[in-house]
Amino acid sequence: MHTEPSALSAHPAADARSTGFGTTLLDTLMPGEAGAARRGPASVFDVCHAGVVLRTLLAVEAAVGLGTLFVAADFEAWSLRFASTSAVAVPAVLLWLSTACLAKRPLGVLVPGLRWAVAMAMGALAAALPALLVQSLGLDMLGAHPLLGPVAAGVAGAAAVYGWLQLRARALLPADTTARLAELQSRIRPHFLFNTLNTALALVRVDPARAEGVLEDLAELFRVALTDIGESVSLAEEVELARRYLAIEQVRFGTRLNIVWELDEAAGEARVPPLLLQPLVENAVRHGVEPAAEGGTVRIRTRVKLGRAQVVIANTVPAAPSRPGSGMALKNVRERLHLMHDMAAQFEARRVDGAFRVQLVVPL
Repeated sequence: MHTEPSALSAHPAADARSTGFGTTLLDTLMPGEAGAARRGPASVFDVCHAGVVLRTLLAVEAAVGLGTLFVAADFEAWSLRFASTSAVAVPAVLLWLSTACLAKRPLGVLVPGLRWAVAMAMGALAAALPALLVQSLGLDMLGAHPLLGPVAAGVAGAAAVYGWLQLRARALLPADTTARLAELQSRIRPHFLFNTLNTALALVRVDPARAEGVLEDLAELFRVALTDIGESVSLAEEVELARRYLAIEQVRFGTRLNIVWELDEAAGEARVPPLLLQPLVENAVRHGVEPAAEGGTVRIRTRVKLGRAQVVIANTVPAAPSRPGSGMALKNVRERLHLMHDMAAQFEARRVDGAFRVQLVVPL
């Protein structure tokens, strides 16, 4: 880990860096062939999340528990039947989910009718394998039809899970699109643009190199904001974008803005939604530095802890509070984190010891 002070630097390699606009967000919202071809089809079989696995297991176990109540004479009989049925149901569910996760891309390109058929066939096979294993052990746990019952249940269960996954995918699509649009609306604030341009104009005659650096940072911010860069970026890329934003604000606020970086390079490999950190550092400057006559401090820290990447953005709180915001930036960050990482992501925002602190935790 290294700690470094903030500094505004010129960009000698600017000529080698393109600031041209590629495919924009609008292309992804329109039925354009180029945007769709580049992003590729989304797969309803994307079950590679701990939250999906946990919810599916709990739902199947609840169904097993309720079903065995109808055929059990007492609690002891129910416990035995529940355990024996779970011995087939749990491995079957895990096998189905694992297969769907590993084969999500080829399965996702199938026509809808064939996807249903494949999903139910996978359910039948996933249930038959543990049932055959139980039967081969000589355990009379599955009644008179030790294979028919599990296979039928596997088909029905797979159909139910696939139907839920379809509903989930349809629900997430508009939510993700809305979140992206809301993020853009909070990302490009007109007064930030005007302030930056005025700062650059003021520097053109007295310090042309710094004026060029400010405009290059602004161009990069807008390039990322208006370009469709995919569903995720590395945390290191997000940190670099936050650096550019804070470099612009450093020129405007001067010594009133103190920035402290505490970065762990290993944490930079984590994947996060694009434009995740910039609204948070913008909030820190807007509410922690701008209202205070003496200025304030913004601290950005990344580190690896327990196999996950942790990001902390903290800012001092002025004596005279700023005008309350709408909370849209915090809500947007939280929603996009959970859309991408589900239960594996954590988000916390609170005031601690005279500072406002936002903490994100994402898997590596």
